[in-house]
Amino acid sequence: MSTLSPSVRSTLLAGMTSLATDPADAESALASIERWLSDAAVAEYAPLLEELIRLGEYDLLLDSFYRVLPFGTGGRRGPVGLGPNRMNPWTLGTSVQGNLEFMQDRFGAEAPLRVVIASDVRVFRDLRGAFPADMVNPLLGMTSIDLAKQAAAIYSRAGCEVFMAEPGSGRYLATPELSFLIRKLDCQGGLNVSASHNHPDDNGGKFYTEQGAQETPPDDERMVDLVAAVEQVHSWTWEEALASGRVHFVGADLHEEYLDDGMRVLRGTERGARIVFTNLHGVGDQTAGEALERAGFDVHYVPSQRSHDGLFPGVQFRAPNPEYPTALVQATELAQSIEADLVLATDPDADRIGGLARRDDGSFRFLTGNELSSLVAAARFADQPAGKIGVKTEVTTQLFSRVVLAAGGQLVDHLLVGCKYIAQVMRDLETTGVSGSVTGGVDDVLVGTEESHGFLLSANIRDKDAIPPALVLAELAADRKAAGSSLVGALEDLYREHGAVANIQIPLVMTGAVGRGRILAIQEALRANTPSSIDGRPVTDFADRRDEAGIFGPIVSGTDAAARDVLAFTLGPDHRIVIRPSGTEPKTKIYAEAIVPAGDDISSALTEADRQARSLAADFVRQALALIDMELPDAGLHCSPLLGIEARIRFGGQILPQAVAAATEEGAVPSEVIAAVRANLSGLGGDAVGLTAPGWVWWSARNVVTDSARAMLDEVWGA
Repeated sequence: MSTLSPSVRSTLLAGMTSLATDPADAESALASIERWLSDAAVAEYAPLLEELIRLGEYDLLLDSFYRVLPFGTGGRRGPVGLGPNRMNPWTLGTSVQGNLEFMQDRFGAEAPLRVVIASDVRVFRDLRGAFPADMVNPLLGMTSIDLAKQAAAIYSRAGCEVFMAEPGSGRYLATPELSFLIRKLDCQGGLNVSASHNHPDDNGGKFYTEQGAQETPPDDERMVDLVAAVEQVHSWTWEEALASGRVHFVGADLHEEYLDDGMRVLRGTERGARIVFTNLHGVGDQTAGEALERAGFDVHYVPSQRSHDGLFPGVQFRAPNPEYPTALVQATELAQSIEADLVLATDPDADRIGGLARRDDGSFRFLTGNELSSLVAAARFADQPAGKIGVKTEVTTQLFSRVVLAAGGQLVDHLLVGCKYIAQVMRDLETTGVSGSVTGGVDDVLVGTEESHGFLLSANIRDKDAIPPALVLAELAADRKAAGSSLVGALEDLYREHGAVANIQIPLVMTGAVGRGRILAIQEALRANTPSSIDGRPVTDFADRRDEAGIFGPIVSGTDAAARDVLAFTLGPDHRIVIRPSGTEPKTKIYAEAIVPAGDDISSALTEADRQARSLAADFVRQALALIDMELPDAGLHCSPLLGIEARIRFGGQILPQAVAAATEEGAVPSEVIAAVRANLSGLGGDAVGLTAPGWVWWSARNVVTDSARAMLDEVWGA
C-alpha cells in the first residue's frame, strides 16, 4: 500500500484544481486517489497510478477519480481505466455487489435469486494511448467475458443462480436475448457487460430488473445509492463459482425460443429481397442474421466485419454504430456488387438496427433511425384495427407520430430518451391497461421506438431488439420488390402523405470533467437565456422537462433529474430543436427537425427540408456555445461528430485557415504543404484526416481557391 508525500499531494491537488470547473471535484479526486493507493483490494494498480501522478497526467487523473461512474440511459458505461469514474474490475464488482443488495432489499434477504449475465466481444488494448506504453498495466487484455465471470462469482457466492453463455464457446447473449431470458427463466435481474457501439477502449455494465428492462427512477437511484455504499465486494473465484453448481450455461433450446419470438412479426410469404447483413464484429450474426436466414431471405454477410472482434478492425474509425454511414461502407460495396435490395446492420450487442435501401438506379440510400422508425410503423399499422398503440421518445421524428395517427392508432410521443421508458409504458399497459392517455393491453403496442435505431416490437422483450425490425424491413422490401417498387419508394410514399422530413443530430463531444462542466453549463445557460428565435424562426413553445409543473410532474430522484435534463424548442407546427446531455457518452446532443410539404418532387422537398434543419441546427449550436463563451467555426461544425469539440474548434479556427494560406502562397511546394497539413492534423488524433475531411469538403464547396491549392488540399483529405 502507498501514500502520497505532502509535497506530491500538494502538487497533485494544485494540478487538478487548475483544470476543474468546480474545485470540489479536485478535492474529491484527490480523496479517491488516496483511497486507491491505500486499498489492498486494488493494490495491483498502485504502480500504474503512481506513474500517472509522477508524469503529471492531471486531466486524466481528475476525470478518472472525481466521481463514481454514473448510471445513464444505458446503465454504467465509460472508458476502461483506473479509478471510480472508469470501467474496471473494482467498478464492476462494486456495481454487482450493490445490485445484489438491491435485489435482496426488493425481494427479501432470504428470497431465492436468479440472474442472467451476458457479455460482448470487447478486449481492452488502450488504443487511445491513455497509459504509458512501457508500464505494466493489469487492465490490458481485460475482456467483457472476464468481467462477466467476475460478476458470476459475486452473484453465486451470495446464493444466486446464474445463467450465462459458456465462456469460450463462441456463443454470446445479445442484449435483447438477455431481456427475453430474464422473463423466460423467471429471474429477478440481469447484467450485460457491454459498451454497445462505443469505442473499443470502453466497457460497461447494464443492469436489468425482473421485467427484463432497465430500472427507472426513483428505484434506479436506490440501486446507485447501494452501489455507492459498498465497502467490500464478496466474491469467489471463477473456479469456485463453477464448483458451486450455481452457474448454468444457456443451451440452444432457449436460443431457438428467442428466435421464434422475434419471427412472430412476419405476416406474408414474400422472401424475394436479397440482403447484405453485417454484424460489425459483434454478435448480431447470432440473432438478426440467423433470423433472416431462417425466414428464407437471401442473406450475404460482409466478410471483413464478420469476426467477433472487440477491436472492430473492419469498421471505419472503429465506430461500430449503424447510425453512422461510415460503418456501412464495406456492406454498401458488397450490396452494389451483388445487386442487393437491402443492407442491414446491427451494433455489437445486437440491440440496434441500421441499413441502406437500393434505389431504382442501383445506388443505395442510407436510412436514418427516424426513417426506419416510420417505415416499421407504416408496415406494422397497415390493415390493423383502430386503437393500436405506437410509442416513441421525444427526440424521435414527428413523421412516426403522423403515421400512427393516420392509421387510427393511439400515440405516446413525449418519452425521455431510453427504451426503459418505453418498457415502462408496456408494463403499465400490462398491469393496469392504462398509460397516460392511451388504453389497451401490452399486445396492442405494435411499435416502440427511439431515433437511435432502437425498436421494441415484442411483449416478451423489454429492451431494444434488432430481430423484429430487421424482419419487418426485409419483408417490406420483398413486398415492394414484388410490386415493382422498393423500400425507398415506400419511404417516399410516406413523405408524399405526411410531408418531407429532415432530422439532423449534431453531437458535441466534450470529454473529461472539464467537458462535463461545459455540457451542464450549456443547459443551465439555455434555461436562463431561452432564445426567442432560432435561425430567424420565432420560438412558439419552450419545454423544460425538469419543470415539475410539466408533463412528468415532480422530480422523484437525482437520476430522474438527470434524465429530465431535456430542453425542447418548438418553432411552429413543423420545426423543432431538442438538446440534452447524453446519458452514456461524453457529449451533448442537439436534434433539429424540419418538415416541408411534398408533392411529386420528393427530392427537392427533402433537399429543402434538409437545408432548413441544418440551418436551424447550426444557428442553435452557435447560440448555445456562445452562452459559455465558445465559438465553433462552420468548417469545424461540419467535421465528423466523432471529433471532440476542442479538436473541431482547432481545425476550423487554425488548421484549415493555415492549410489554405500555405497552399495559396506563391511558390508553394505541394509535397511540403501536404506533409505540413497532415502533421498538424496528427495532433488531433490518429483518424484526424478522415474525421476532418467532411469539414474540408463543406468549406471547399463554399469558398474560392486556386486550382493548385485545391488540388493540394484535396490530396490531403483524399477528396
